[in-house]
Amino acid sequence: MNNTKQVVHQGFALQRSSRDHNGHTVISLWVITDSGPARLAIEREKPVFFVASGSQEKNAVDLLEAKGIVHDTRPLTLVNFEHQPVTAFYFSTLDAFYRGQELLRKNGVSLLESDIRLHDRYLMERFVYGGIRFIGTPLPRQGFTEYRNVRIKPFEYLPEFKVLSLDIECSAKGELYSIGLSGCQADVVLMIGSEQPDSPDWIFWVNDEQALLSAFEEAVQHRDPDIIIGWNVINFDCRLLVRRAGKYGIRLRIGRHGEAARWREKADTQQGFITVPGRVVLDGIDALKSATYQFDSFSLESVARQLLGKGKETEDVDNRMAIIDHDFHHDKVKLAKYNLQDCRLVEEIFDHTRVLDFLRLRSQLTGLELDRIGGSVAAFTNLYLPRLHRAGYIAPSLPKDGGLASPGGYVMNSRPGLYRNVLVLDFKSLYPSIIRTFKIDPMGLIEGLKAPDNAIPGFRGARFSRDKHFLPDIITSLWQQRDEAKSEKDSARSQAIKILMNSFYGVLGSGGCRFYDTRLASSITLRGHEIMQKTAGWIEAAGHQVIYGDTDSTFVLLDASLSAKEAERAGHSLASMINQHWQRVLRDEFNLDCYLEIEFETLYLRFLMPTIRGAETGSKKRYAGLKYTTGGEQLVVKGLETVRSDWTPLAKAFQTELLLHVFCDQPPIDLVRDYVRQTLAGERDEQLVYRKRLRRKLDQYVKNVPPQVRAARQADELNRKLGKAQKYQNRGWVSYLMTVNGPEAVEYQQSPIDYQHYILKQLKPVADGVLPFVGLDFSTLVDDQMGLF
Repeated sequence: MNNTKQVVHQGFALQRSSRDHNGHTVISLWVITDSGPARLAIEREKPVFFVASGSQEKNAVDLLEAKGIVHDTRPLTLVNFEHQPVTAFYFSTLDAFYRGQELLRKNGVSLLESDIRLHDRYLMERFVYGGIRFIGTPLPRQGFTEYRNVRIKPFEYLPEFKVLSLDIECSAKGELYSIGLSGCQADVVLMIGSEQPDSPDWIFWVNDEQALLSAFEEAVQHRDPDIIIGWNVINFDCRLLVRRAGKYGIRLRIGRHGEAARWREKADTQQGFITVPGRVVLDGIDALKSATYQFDSFSLESVARQLLGKGKETEDVDNRMAIIDHDFHHDKVKLAKYNLQDCRLVEEIFDHTRVLDFLRLRSQLTGLELDRIGGSVAAFTNLYLPRLHRAGYIAPSLPKDGGLASPGGYVMNSRPGLYRNVLVLDFKSLYPSIIRTFKIDPMGLIEGLKAPDNAIPGFRGARFSRDKHFLPDIITSLWQQRDEAKSEKDSARSQAIKILMNSFYGVLGSGGCRFYDTRLASSITLRGHEIMQKTAGWIEAAGHQVIYGDTDSTFVLLDASLSAKEAERAGHSLASMINQHWQRVLRDEFNLDCYLEIEFETLYLRFLMPTIRGAETGSKKRYAGLKYTTGGEQLVVKGLETVRSDWTPLAKAFQTELLLHVFCDQPPIDLVRDYVRQTLAGERDEQLVYRKRLRRKLDQYVKNVPPQVRAARQADELNRKLGKAQKYQNRGWVSYLMTVNGPEAVEYQQSPIDYQHYILKQLKPVADGVLPFVGLDFSTLVDDQMGLF
């Protein structure tokens, strides 16, 4: 018997899993602590699901006993959402748990909460989200401490992650050339080849691919990172490393305790997943998307240039495979520098965006793993389920029909025109504030329907309890935390909380969520419609015109003669008036405290609301304006060609200049004619390139073959004839020009440019969206020019 004294520690839960061992379960929690990594072994926790007591329970017991699946049952005081008592079914092993699920489902038994993983339930029921305090019996291991007889509780803990950036270089056939690693105080490039004179000491030379993989294992173990980062690191670097290791019978032991990485893939998809015991692998692309970053291209080159103002030091990024092959055979030191630069660029992007802080905070708020992509439903479940259990309820099963079945946000018909002095009034976090004000909540709906007389009315028959609910309180807490984060200028924390709060509406309206109910989501969106419409009515009653409204924003036209300062004062006055109206209405009609708050957000000195192309009706979610700021005036464009990736630089530049001319009351006639003349004369050829994504494999485009596909096929056919690697077969981006013979890839343009195409398809649509508002017509202005070319 081990008599080692139990020790109390604090840390951050990095990774979790569960498995069967010797007839019982073991939950493994890898934790970062002040004294190094630790693995908590929690034994004999029983996986559980729930069944309605009575006939369903009896049927389940009979089926399990007939198949010899060992289980225990326990009647509970908890009930389901139909107010029926439930019985818990416990299993000693995960194998029995999953076999029991499959058997009962096949025989029509409805299971509750059967999809929740054992390790997730263990943590959520103890309200452990990221930070953890634990007590256990320590057992020293190589490089970490294992703890047995563990008990845990939540704790606020700020981890210091050891981060290693990974990038590989390889041939077009996937043969490894080198592996770059940066971070953990020791940058290195592992390179196949003989040591070269005067090569940097950070290059480690190996004889062949098998030796390269072994050196990689040793390098990771020596650096012992908590987190491995990279760019497309999972579905490219890790996938290839695992595949090449398999060729040589190498298990790729890069996990803690010398454990091997495990690879799995979703059937019929290209999506793979890697588990590295004791470490987390984070892909930079997925991490930035989780933090709501958006780029026209998520290539490392493009993102680095936008965020860092620098990119790869290579002669030709688009043809880098040929350069990599050449450098591997003729200049390995140059290739090593390129390899290491990619590692460092990813490090710099993570540092610049603080995306790791964002993921850590998201984990501490919700209990999601650092590497969990998306996960809004799981986050909601982690926060809500343990509270629901303590209130006496078991959650529903996942809905069978799925899908979204609630109205979208409110969008009013716009009033097209060219205006002066347009205000934008914005409701602060409208949907979360509706949830908070009107007590919209899954359990609150059940309780409200049970006692409807004193309940708060929703939509589609919903009624919500005034005092039995959790979601409004969760939002209140998050709201306060976000206000603190904003006052402390903690942008990562503020963003994490904002994304979480705003996800709740989508979760409640999603068929992938167990709390899906059309009454819940509709009571949010339709209440939003009502709020926007009443708000617009009050504004118009005050003598102003509302020209547009969109989800939570209202666009108000003021007197054109007002100065900017007078318009700003009017905006603050309107916001104050509306807030007072809502406080009164909610108090008098609903007996509710008001958490709705509208703010004066923006003043546009000039504003253009265009028509739908080819129609006279106003467009939606498309406008442009000259925004007034203390530092000057700023052009803002929403939904128009300038901000869309499928238009050429020519169209974007033309629209920007045209809008500025019109907003500044400068006649645009010469500008329009100059653009047409310069385009026809070939003076703007560098702005004519289309750059579009191939979203499917090239051979999957059959019925609808867009221009980018035609250009890509032309380019790859020429690549094939020239004996070069085909670039476009498996998705990606293609840059092409429209020529007199159709679309042609930039690198293989053979035909003259079709300038008429660019006049009619790029310049004219942009001009037609603006010129009519100043009494001009594009065709009338340029017809005489067109005949000269």
